[in-house]
Amino acid sequence: MAENVLHPLNLKKLVCQWLNEDTSSFDFAGAAVGEHAITAEILCKSAGIIAGIPFANAIFKQLDCNVEWFVNEGNFLEPSFKVASVSGNARHVLLAERPVLNCLARCSGIATITNAQKKLLDSKKWNGFLACTRKTTPGFRLPEKYAVLVGGASNHRFDLSQQIMLKDNHIKIAGCVKAAVERVRKLSGFVLKIEVECTTLEEAREAAEAGCDIVMLDNCKPPLLHEVAQQLKLQYPTILVEGSGGVNEDNIADYAGPHIDIISTSSIVQGYTTLDFSMNVSC
Repeated sequence: MAENVLHPLNLKKLVCQWLNEDTSSFDFAGAAVGEHAITAEILCKSAGIIAGIPFANAIFKQLDCNVEWFVNEGNFLEPSFKVASVSGNARHVLLAERPVLNCLARCSGIATITNAQKKLLDSKKWNGFLACTRKTTPGFRLPEKYAVLVGGASNHRFDLSQQIMLKDNHIKIAGCVKAAVERVRKLSGFVLKIEVECTTLEEAREAAEAGCDIVMLDNCKPPLLHEVAQQLKLQYPTILVEGSGGVNEDNIADYAGPHIDIISTSSIVQGYTTLDFSMNVSC
């Protein structure tokens, strides 16, 4: 279902930027191949979950190429698996090659690591949300956030407009948690949630008392994380508690607990290994 969240105009705008970046003026190599019809196959040469097909489709469409997929978005692939067949005029297929493979490699890497971490949390029978952070690649946020959805996790705020997060620097400048929350509450209306980054139980209580919706316990490691979350929930049972800071595949299961609603990590958008895709032309 993840493909249905992508707006076609955003896809077109994004892939046009990629194609313009890859060929800023003349396609000199294209003169060597011309415009006669060719076919090519896309292979996945490493194991993992495929993601990024809608972006690949948009690239091929922009260059008048036809593509037939032999897999579905989110499928697990074994090495040397033929995932698609592409046809079109020679120079257009080759213009599409690198942007398509780059996108598939990165999106699939993110979906794969996300799914692995989600399974670790599922094995603990934890029912909260695994979320990525805003520590994404400039210009590539949409595919990265999308790949997290394909991997089975959730997005944290997409950008600064989607949710209000008051971090340590906001609070320092505002003077205190209460002042910061009160100021943004006047503007946020009833739609946007307010989240406050805290490092101690005292800060978390102050944020909850000020009326925030989510308390992020940043760099609060287990088991202290669970002790603080339990104390906070006893006093403020409706507040959401998020654990964050230094979470990765090696320790993520330790963050799952009955009083933790959200676990956020940048590792699924920064610490992944790309999958290896290639395109082979058959003339």
